[in-house]
Amino acid sequence: MDTGQVTEFLREHVALFKDFPEERLQELVAGSRTATFEQNEAVIEFGEEGRFLGVMLEGEAEASVSDDSGLRHRMGLLRPGDIFGENALMTGDKTTADVIGLTRCKALFIPQSLFSTVLITHPPAIKYLSRTISNRLRQAVQDGSARELAASAFKHSDDPYGLKLRTETPMKLLVVNCGSSSLKFNLFDTLDSARNARGMVERIGAAGTVLTCRTARGERRLELPPGAHGEAFAAMVDALTAGETAVLQAPGEVTAVGHRVVHGGEQYSHSVVVTDEVEREIEAAAALAPLHNPLNLAGIREARRVFPNAAQVAVFDTAFHQTLPPYAYLYGLPYDYYEKKKIRRYGFHGTSHRYVALKAAEFVKRPFNELEIVSCHLGNGASVCAIDHGRSVDTSMGLTPAAGLIMGTRCGDVDPGVLTYLMRSEAMGPDELDALINRESGLLGLSGVSNDMREIEDAAQRGEHRALLAFKSFCYQIRKYIGAYVAAMGGLDIVVFTGGIGQGGVGVRSLACQGLGYMGIRIDEARNQAAGKADTVCDIAAPDAPVRVLIVPCDEERMIARETIRALNRGYVTRIIRSQTPAPVTIEVSAHHIHLAPEHVEALFGPGHELTKAADLSQPGQYACKETVTLIGPKGRVERVRVLGPPRRETQVEVSMTEQFKLGIHPPIRQSGDLDGTPGLTLEGTDGRRVTIEKGVICALRHIHVPPEEALRLGLRDRDMVRVRVEGARELIFGDVLVRVKPDFRLVMHIDTDEANAANIRTGTLGYIDGIQSGR
Repeated sequence: MDTGQVTEFLREHVALFKDFPEERLQELVAGSRTATFEQNEAVIEFGEEGRFLGVMLEGEAEASVSDDSGLRHRMGLLRPGDIFGENALMTGDKTTADVIGLTRCKALFIPQSLFSTVLITHPPAIKYLSRTISNRLRQAVQDGSARELAASAFKHSDDPYGLKLRTETPMKLLVVNCGSSSLKFNLFDTLDSARNARGMVERIGAAGTVLTCRTARGERRLELPPGAHGEAFAAMVDALTAGETAVLQAPGEVTAVGHRVVHGGEQYSHSVVVTDEVEREIEAAAALAPLHNPLNLAGIREARRVFPNAAQVAVFDTAFHQTLPPYAYLYGLPYDYYEKKKIRRYGFHGTSHRYVALKAAEFVKRPFNELEIVSCHLGNGASVCAIDHGRSVDTSMGLTPAAGLIMGTRCGDVDPGVLTYLMRSEAMGPDELDALINRESGLLGLSGVSNDMREIEDAAQRGEHRALLAFKSFCYQIRKYIGAYVAAMGGLDIVVFTGGIGQGGVGVRSLACQGLGYMGIRIDEARNQAAGKADTVCDIAAPDAPVRVLIVPCDEERMIARETIRALNRGYVTRIIRSQTPAPVTIEVSAHHIHLAPEHVEALFGPGHELTKAADLSQPGQYACKETVTLIGPKGRVERVRVLGPPRRETQVEVSMTEQFKLGIHPPIRQSGDLDGTPGLTLEGTDGRRVTIEKGVICALRHIHVPPEEALRLGLRDRDMVRVRVEGARELIFGDVLVRVKPDFRLVMHIDTDEANAANIRTGTLGYIDGIQSGR
């Protein structure tokens, strides 16, 4: 079929495209691709990322899955005019079936971004597709297979977190890290990884400037005359477009440039497409990172000049840690210093910590947002991060990278009184203290030998006391932070070692984990020795240890490229949202409540008891019950907590921060149903009947229920995070609002009583989805 025939076929044989505007249908076909697949050939495989809507054009295929024995189970037939892949586009899950040809077939594959952009222009198509998706999701729930298939597809996926950089359409992504005297660069071709490139310009502005570049085709090393960053960019472009390292025909082929930016302040919790406003915010944050942000910004401005048609994306080291709760990021200083000067813990190495945590989750084949991970990034700069169910909840670096662990030349944690003492006794000024803290301390200052752990270990081996002391101090602090973060999260699944020392330090890994067996951390020393300087993910834990200890090589450049792709995807969704007439979102204030498992209903209210409906809630099928319970914690009680029905598989209690204090417990912020590692308490029902639950108390993540039709209209998927704008005398925006999409949902946002009181919001207040914040 040619383009005209495909367009006519869609109009005549696919109900979704009936009465579609001609020019938009032609646009859809022109931006899509057709694929021919043979009998018994899979055109979509179980566990793939859902990036396309498929339309059968010719032949007959089946959607099917294989069981553990290899027996194939057919889920449905696909004939000309049928669509497939729509559920994965909506849920964000991996594809839950193979699509295999029963005859020779041809299908059209419409990229999600193009489909969403075109679909919003034709409301009847939105209604048709939302009905189709809703019916299939309901059928999957009725079959009882949806949850199991989604979990199996996730485990089967060869790229569950998008780290292989596959995209709907081919992209060429340039990643840039601009320093004071160096320019590091990586080019990623999402269609052909053989055309990737990696290089660096060193000693910028000094004699001996040199460029190195490596590709699959060859290597280049070139001495350059002294120059500024503009000349370094020109040399990089030449290396990528000419000679034996050429992977581009011209600079205009670059789709986007991803930039490492050290500090995003409190403004940015994710990567963003650079605008003039973003540049101003990066410049404003330079006060917090004076040695880095101005150079990062210079790199952005130079890249905008050299690659004027490419999107520029800022990826912040601090962004991953913006999920730290206030009690973890505030210092014990007068609160005014935070409010007026933004003095707080920000944390760094966020790109590294997130990357290795995702790789660890991929390795153990478990969802990232179900794991408790301690990530140890150990190099000349070193930090530890506690990652609880996908969120950074604490990290060792602070306002600056000088806090936390002893590092190569940084002192790490030190009593502030030491600095005031030195100011008085040694007459040290700010510059001298800065040099002491950042360049003269750490492993170098303690050992008197070097800031290189390899040289320190050699010196310790020769019996040099200070080198041995530096080595033991470094490992002790790692061990101390691991233990502290296990306590902070209330559990642990994985310890990750990365960075030059983390990957290569056999002795460091061993000593850092010694004595932690009671926490489930036990290293197999033979595995640890054999791993040496690991260049692939490897598990060095004892086989029967409950906690996995992984060495994960870090690839920050790949992570920056991934975040660049995600920022571009979020950008197109935000443009879709803002192109639509905003639909008002009713905000409901969710007071404390409890969902009970069937066995706890009977235990609290008597054998055979069934919950009594008092009033329907906003979401169909859910209701408030006449029954209430009392919550009893270590410190106090909360009475008359309403039970919501119907019963659930597990008992779940949702309370506000104020009530946490009253009860004397510390539940995490979680989405509904995510209960592992949460605290329990005692429930008291009628006649003094009591049940003690070991887990189940959460502070619910603010969330918004979205019906499929509205999700399609706005280009949203289940589990995206959005911003919701609330108008009024004092306009405000709620960030980190979790999107949940289900067939019977009404468009409603839930916040807890503390959030409502702080924002002066009552049930019935209207908000508007303002843009997508994270996801994709």
